[in-house]
Amino acid sequence: MVELLFEDIFTVTRLDPDGKKFDKVSRIEARSEQFDMYMQLDVNIELYPIHVGEKFTMVLSPTLNLDGTPDSGYFNPGQKKSLADKYEYVMHGKLYKISEESAGGPNVKVEIYVSFGGLLMMLKGDPSNAANFELDQRLFLLMRKV
Repeated sequence: MVELLFEDIFTVTRLDPDGKKFDKVSRIEARSEQFDMYMQLDVNIELYPIHVGEKFTMVLSPTLNLDGTPDSGYFNPGQKKSLADKYEYVMHGKLYKISEESAGGPNVKVEIYVSFGGLLMMLKGDPSNAANFELDQRLFLLMRKV
């Protein structure tokens, strides 16, 4: 069984907070239900249209193999069932920065930055939710509307 690094349901709160910069890409801001994480994520809205108020499940996984074996780095379509079969939108990227932001006192927040070939994600929240992440780690982001 594949061990997921992170899974939660998010609600889109804003689209393109800094203005629309690209025709086919929007930056979404979303907040998670279970872990109260804040996320900014670039999404190809031509492939996966998403709107304010919509809810989606978001998963971060180190592999798409259902048995949890490491990813080979090669995509072989149709060979076997994978985690991607259960989701509508999948991206592969690399975690390039982990930083802690201390607001003084017990309100320390961690920020995780991942690049998916130029589409970026920033996930911010409690450091306990970031315990399984490592710098330069390869990740799959998987999304499905709820």
